[in-house]
Amino acid sequence: MVLEVALIDVTPGHEDDFAAAYAKGRPVLAGTPGCRSVRMTRGVESPSRFVLLVEWDSVAAHEENFRATERFQQWRALIGPHFAGPPLVEHFVDVPA
Repeated sequence: MVLEVALIDVTPGHEDDFAAAYAKGRPVLAGTPGCRSVRMTRGVESPSRFVLLVEWDSVAAHEENFRATERFQQWRALIGPHFAGPPLVEHFVDVPA
């Protein structure tokens, strides 16, 4: 399992519109083969900052099944207009305890 973490800064004043766009687009992302879970969080101290957390089977599942498809275009068309700048996206794996 790989965790995609996307730090998204939204244009101030667009927070509610961004959240509505996320709600509309979430099924597009969550229905992607290899996607295990999707969660969006919002900053308490920085309410224009959101963090998207997506569990994927692999980095390839994210890149090939989502980013390289029409699904990504649909997703980005919904949420992208609210970005204050490009999101910072990285992948993480669990550290064994």
